[in-house]
Amino acid sequence: MKAAVFREMGIPMEIENISISKPIGREVLVRMEAVGVCHSDLHILTGDLPLPLPAVLGHEAAGIVEQVGADVHTVKPGDHVVVCLTFHCGRCEQCYGGNSHRCNTDEAMRGQTEPPRLFRGGEAFEPFMKMGAFAEQILVHESGCVVMRRDMPFDRACLIGCGVTTGLGAAIRAAGIRPGETVAVIGCGGVGLSAVNGAVLAGAGQIIAIDRIASKLELAQTFGATNTIDSSAGHAVEHVMALTGGRGVDHVIEAIGLKQTIEDGFAMLAKGGLETIVGAARYDAKIELPALAFLREKRVQGSMMGGVRNGIDIPRYIDLYMDGRLKLDEMISRHRPLEQLNAAFDDMRAGTLARSVIVFGE
Repeated sequence: MKAAVFREMGIPMEIENISISKPIGREVLVRMEAVGVCHSDLHILTGDLPLPLPAVLGHEAAGIVEQVGADVHTVKPGDHVVVCLTFHCGRCEQCYGGNSHRCNTDEAMRGQTEPPRLFRGGEAFEPFMKMGAFAEQILVHESGCVVMRRDMPFDRACLIGCGVTTGLGAAIRAAGIRPGETVAVIGCGGVGLSAVNGAVLAGAGQIIAIDRIASKLELAQTFGATNTIDSSAGHAVEHVMALTGGRGVDHVIEAIGLKQTIEDGFAMLAKGGLETIVGAARYDAKIELPALAFLREKRVQGSMMGGVRNGIDIPRYIDLYMDGRLKLDEMISRHRPLEQLNAAFDDMRAGTLARSVIVFGE
């Protein structure tokens, strides 16, 4: 099969012909139809997050099940599926506690004595996020495969596999925004726009979108932002305070993952406010927060994949899209074939697009 292989830092990915194993146990072989180009993949390309190389990146995926292992019971060949990276065992304390997205099991990967999922001759390839979706096929644990309705377009569905679920879930599940509350969203890429959409669905009264790119701020308004702040000149905290009469906001959702924006987000909070961090920071990043602010009951928390419960939330998010309440069409800036993957990352580095989607078979 064709796959985009990342071999060396600073060197563009190349399309190579590699092999993929047959499914065993609880594994599912999925033919890719569409894969979103997510900023987490860019973190690997830039070295902000470590990953063994060579590797196949890509983790925001939707496709059609082709084969299943002998122990698979939740999907079957022919099913249309969203593949979500929160693979889980279903038996550990986190899974039983309703937090399957936190599962720490290694069950989603093959054992040391088993052949690799991706290989060519004696060379093995690391599948990023246990997926490696920038390829014509992926081999994954069944717990990440969510059957979707047949009228859901693949290029929209793939976005729900990561970015949309992360931003939407951060607003309505992790932050628990309530009707009438004030919200600031820092970063208006795919995750941030979904957080804005989530704040709308939660009934927020004031939604302030913050970004350095004018086109993204305009897009945030179509997603439901009531105010926008161009942070390219700095002073975002002061602007938020001015918009809220000096009070600050009840919620900040930080969707960039930089030290400065995380610290700015905390400074924007009202007394008792909550900052929810969903941006992926460098593995060695540290943040500094004023200790006295915690006596004003300001809080900060992380959110992993919006606390998603794969089989429950993803079908609901799809229904929200089909009902016209979740905006996905507006998020897709460009479709590209796999051969133009490097160009899609160039677009991301330029910062002018919300989401590119790699489509197969066109």
